[in-house]
Amino acid sequence: MEPVRAKVRVFGLVQGVFFRHSTRLEAQRLGIKGWVRNVPDGSVEAVFEGPKDRVEEIIKWCHKGPPGAVVQKVQVEWEPYRGEFEGFEIRY
Repeated sequence: MEPVRAKVRVFGLVQGVFFRHSTRLEAQRLGIKGWVRNVPDGSVEAVFEGPKDRVEEIIKWCHKGPPGAVVQKVQVEWEPYRGEFEGFEIRY
């Protein structure tokens, strides 16, 4: 399957609930590369690269998030695949 790239913003109660850590674990489980970080407005931003079905799976997961998260909205922008990541990291 051809690799894809998605830039995702997750809004709601998504900081202080282990969203970034849980996203990294889920990405590693799925073999997705990229990063996740908190944004000053209270949202979480991530970039996912990998096979389309797995990227779609983690985007679906982002609509729920970890226990304690209250996701109100998820924005997805599909971008050209770059293949620039070695793994998946939390950015600060």
